Amino acid sequence: MDRSRRAGRTSVCPAPKESSPTPPAASRLTLKPRQNRRRTTAPGPLWTRVPKPGAIVDACGRALRRGLPVIAAGAVALALGGTAWAGYHFVTTSPRFAITAIDVHGNRHLSADQIRAALPVHEGDNVFAADVEAALRALRANPWIEHAEAHRMLPDTLVIEVREHDAVALVDFGGLYLVDAAGHPFKRAVLGDGDGAGLPIVTGIDRSTYVAKPDEAAALVRAALDALATWRAEPSRPAIGEVHVDAFHGLALHTFDLAIAIELGALDAGLPARMQTFDAAWAELGDDERVRARALHVASRPDHVTVAFKDQ
Repeated sequence: MDRSRRAGRTSVCPAPKESSPTPPAASRLTLKPRQNRRRTTAPGPLWTRVPKPGAIVDACGRALRRGLPVIAAGAVALALGGTAWAGYHFVTTSPRFAITAIDVHGNRHLSADQIRAALPVHEGDNVFAADVEAALRALRANPWIEHAEAHRMLPDTLVIEVREHDAVALVDFGGLYLVDAAGHPFKRAVLGDGDGAGLPIVTGIDRSTYVAKPDEAAALVRAALDALATWRAEPSRPAIGEVHVDAFHGLALHTFDLAIAIELGALDAGLPARMQTFDAAWAELGDDERVRARALHVASRPDHVTVAFKDQ
């Protein structure tokens, strides 16, 4: 505290107080939005804004040059399409390609005329317009035909190649069916048409058995036919017309002429030996006894044969 004496007075001046810093006064600098210095002019008349003819010509030329490849490609595609259509129309309508022959190869049971009659294609039809796939479907619908192919031989021939089933026997599945070497039926036999002529008949296998287990039934048919082939290996044995397989897979052969039943037992490895036993017994029978014989039963013993004769 300072003290001073002035005019007899004593005054006391208080010491200055420490003051806290004060923030600066707000700046008076004001930012104004930037004004567009570009001078705007009022639009002139409409004709003054139309491009000049030279500019229009240049722009059209540039557009034409850019679109020229596309136009050329379109023209080429149109020309090719028109040429292709004209060519297709010519080959499918020209009498030069009319079918004059339908050749059939590979048929044995069916005649060539029967096969031609089943086709939806006929002589006179255009060879290119002929529906080959439809022809193949029609052929494959025939039960005799196992496989079929067809192709064109220009300018006027349709060639049909077929492979037919080989019938090896008739099987009674509630009706007579032709079966192939695998034992599977492929056609119901029409005896009036000669189906199965000269073929043996396999009986004793129920239709229900084949429907439920076709592979097992086919294997049983093959086993019966294999046994028949073994029987036929000896020419002196009687001709067989029927091969019967019973419910226990026992085999009985029925002769063609006199219908004598030859019961040979199970379809097993001992079957050839039992056939030889039959040979010995058959050789001991005279002609009159063979005529009167109704059945021969070959037991499991190789030295025992039972012969049944019909009453005189």
